[in-house]
Amino acid sequence: MEIIPLSFPLNGLSTLSLDKPLSIAIGHFDGVHRGHQNVIRRAVKEAKDSDMLSAVLTFDPHPKEVLGQGEQYYRCLTPLDVKTALFAELGVDLVFIMRFDADFAAVSPERFVEEVLRVLRAKQVVVGFDFNFGHRGLGNTEDLKRLGQPDIAVHVIEPLFENGIKVSSTYIRESLEQGDLDMAERLLGRPYEVTGLIVHGDKRGRTIGFPTANLQLEQPYVSPRLGVYAITAWLGDQAYPGVLNHGLKPTFNKQDVQPVMEAHLFDFDNEIYGEQLRIQFRSFIRPERKFNSVDELVQQITADSLQARELTGNKS
Repeated sequence: MEIIPLSFPLNGLSTLSLDKPLSIAIGHFDGVHRGHQNVIRRAVKEAKDSDMLSAVLTFDPHPKEVLGQGEQYYRCLTPLDVKTALFAELGVDLVFIMRFDADFAAVSPERFVEEVLRVLRAKQVVVGFDFNFGHRGLGNTEDLKRLGQPDIAVHVIEPLFENGIKVSSTYIRESLEQGDLDMAERLLGRPYEVTGLIVHGDKRGRTIGFPTANLQLEQPYVSPRLGVYAITAWLGDQAYPGVLNHGLKPTFNKQDVQPVMEAHLFDFDNEIYGEQLRIQFRSFIRPERKFNSVDELVQQITADSLQARELTGNKS
């Protein structure tokens, strides 16, 4: 899969090896959830059926972040490198990453079709049912169909529902904030995960019999509810079940601090400072709380670890 950065206006595209027309899925696709996957798979199918190249046109950063419509969009479900890896798994040939800035935000729906889609040789376009485009989002799916005539076919994918709930990035964010990992996993089609570097902490866990890997997140991920989780941690290609505390450590911290993620990996005691660790959140065990003593904390961590072993054993 080839990844191609773009900025508006599109210049220098003559150097690209676009030897076939494109079937393009368009969207920001944060989370690449099951609804997004339906859009992208349709674009891949149209490409195969019509001897085209399959492509995704996505935007970075999030349009709503640039337009000041919500600071929460700074935090993502899937950083750009994770998104592109998921696109590759879905069989996409090309990924166009359009820089979303003030200039591009001002492009009219008509110019988007003429100066982006037609320049990219799009012949099939696949979008979700709620797709909007162009200045102030004035263009909708019916406008896209009209402006694409006669040479660009537009396919609109209907929403996907899970137990009567529309699959959406917004609902996934809400599920994570509530600690409802089962719902988040059903909507995503996979466990929610974050990646970070193992850094030095206060090393208190080792003194009470539960050494932890302190995770410094590499991207501004959507933060799940503070509390204790059963996890699967990936160090390279090796998976380790474990238990993770995401919180403020109120038993030891008397002042407000930033939440941290500390993972205790079962049956593991290697030095891994500076290594990259990928954490898959499997189940929410309990909210974080303050304990009256270290002994009480140790008893609770022991119980949490036992529960996490059972949960990850069932879900590995």
